[in-house]
Amino acid sequence: MTAENPLTKGSTHPALPDDGAPRLYSNRYCPYAQRAHLTLNAKKVPHHVVYIDLVNKPEWLVDVSPLLKVPALHLVGEKSKPSLIESLIIVEYLDEKYPQNPLLPKDPLQRAQDKILVERFNAAGGALMNIVLQGEGGVGLLRVFDIFEEELAKRGTPYFGGKKPGFLDYMIWPWFESLPVVKYFLKERYSFNKQRYAKLTAWVDLIVKDEVVQSHYATPEQHLTYWKSRKAGQTNYDLLA
Repeated sequence: MTAENPLTKGSTHPALPDDGAPRLYSNRYCPYAQRAHLTLNAKKVPHHVVYIDLVNKPEWLVDVSPLLKVPALHLVGEKSKPSLIESLIIVEYLDEKYPQNPLLPKDPLQRAQDKILVERFNAAGGALMNIVLQGEGGVGLLRVFDIFEEELAKRGTPYFGGKKPGFLDYMIWPWFESLPVVKYFLKERYSFNKQRYAKLTAWVDLIVKDEVVQSHYATPEQHLTYWKSRKAGQTNYDLLA
């Protein structure tokens, strides 16, 4: 079950089936929340989704997310019904809890290295926000892309996870999905050179067709409309209804 419209301040908690399925508190355009969606969908875990208005958060959100963050995963089927927050903590929990279609590498060293790469990618998220809100930050974004272009070349596989997408692929994809937004806000300063980033370009062309990615996907036009509305102070969440 999915509560499609984002719940806002003054709203009541939606009535959800009492079936023990995890409840994901999310926002449709939050890349961190998208990580949790991709993981749940990759593992085909039955769950319920409640979308939250991040500008005007409902008062009851604190009951399932003490820091008022999304994603938050409420484990109503577990004893004491705990909640988890922080995307990577949620993803790692799900990967261990549901062993089908494992995302993290089995090799301890490779697993650690992939986690480091996810941390290094964090700079891209900050750069994207700077581009959208301040019209600058393109250089920082390209530096991150250089790291991952080199990493793909080093691995010699179509995906970071090998022959199919894995943990690293799904953890960085949400920011690539919204990359067209960068082109709009930087205009003539946009410089994602497909020859310079040949490996990443091929990776994007492949992963965008992935069944899991398509299960929680917004088009470039939807991302752009959302970010333009957010920058104008009139955030529009109703683009995927």
